Amino acid sequence: MGNTMTFVATGDSFITRRLPNASSESFRSLSNLIGQAEFRFTNLEVTTHRQEGFPFAFSGGTWAMAQPEVLLDLQAYGFNIMAWANNHTMDYAYGGLTATKKYLEQYGIAHAGVGANLAEASQPVYLDCPSGRVALIAATSTFHESWIAGEQRPDMPGRPGVNPLRYETTYILPQEEFAHLERISRSIPINAAFNLDVKEGFAVAGDGTSIRFGGNRFAVGAEPACETVPALADKKRILKSISEARRQADYVVVSIHSHEMEGENKASPAAFFEQMARACIDGGADAVLGHGPHILRGIEIYRNRPIFYSLGNFIFQNETVSRLPADFYEKYNLGHESTVADAFDTRTHHNQKGLGVNPYVWESVVPYWRMEEGELTDLLLYPIELGFGTPRYRRGWPVLSKRQKILEHLQTLSEPYGTIIELDGHVGRVRI
Repeated sequence: MGNTMTFVATGDSFITRRLPNASSESFRSLSNLIGQAEFRFTNLEVTTHRQEGFPFAFSGGTWAMAQPEVLLDLQAYGFNIMAWANNHTMDYAYGGLTATKKYLEQYGIAHAGVGANLAEASQPVYLDCPSGRVALIAATSTFHESWIAGEQRPDMPGRPGVNPLRYETTYILPQEEFAHLERISRSIPINAAFNLDVKEGFAVAGDGTSIRFGGNRFAVGAEPACETVPALADKKRILKSISEARRQADYVVVSIHSHEMEGENKASPAAFFEQMARACIDGGADAVLGHGPHILRGIEIYRNRPIFYSLGNFIFQNETVSRLPADFYEKYNLGHESTVADAFDTRTHHNQKGLGVNPYVWESVVPYWRMEEGELTDLLLYPIELGFGTPRYRRGWPVLSKRQKILEHLQTLSEPYGTIIELDGHVGRVRI
């Protein structure tokens, strides 16, 4: 175990424009902060290529493509390792995935979570630092089912894709309501296709503890509820990667991209994510980095290891992509004469709704933490702002902020986990 290791992590870098000024005070102050750590992480949430891929039929929301040189701008901030398993990895199909991987490697960026097959997508990636070696394992729970990397066989190649963290959802109903739902399922053919697939061997029947209603599973309980648990196969695979990394590196970090939430509260992670994050720490990880919902979520210190349930955005430029496929325009009843600007004006009702008008999307923190002999000793939180209220072609670049309300909001989000964040001027300090 190395004596001391320092870490910086950020949430999503949805970068679609080139850095305008690397000599500005706002840029230098942030890059100096990031550069103080040895392990410097961001989540790359765009594909980087020159249209080497075609638009996939499904996207993560906005088909995310940027010129490969944006990777140089992320390196200019100081980042030296990235995850890119998320809901935009396959926006431009396999061509976009392969090209993004090519440019990441061309610029010498360590990256995790995506690969030519499941083994490659789930393997640890190592970063050799002056004070020791750090492993990164990355996965995503938010993806189209066809994006999952396929496993190799002796007689069949695998499939490129993301390292998945699937989850199982069960809706709980009291006995009377459950019985009523069961009667409905027998009176209408809502399960007909699935039942036939079971009879013909194309699907597997349930274990008898629940019923299927359309695409959802229901079971009996005392109170109505929604329960989510990590899929066992994915949990075992990720924990196996952690075990491998634990024996090959001084520190192990796990990145999980997850949009899923508890009920309709976007700031509250789904139960399966909390369960999986703690299981990762139990399995030997030293930190879990969550991102995905584009807003902050709480911080938990579990077994003296940090779990960031969402680090929000670091760079967010989702409305300045240069091109969009026909699918996007058709969704909003726009024709071939329409432009990207028309598409975003329509989607946001001229900036009257959507992520652009949610102030929490445009603020976050950059955590800096130190571990000595494997134990967390310091965790500092530096608030940032991304230009809320400015035009979409300007907002999205981070600057260090002096707004204590950002830290106070994070205090509230972290209270349910028993985490105490003390304010030290314009910086938050987690009580260890």
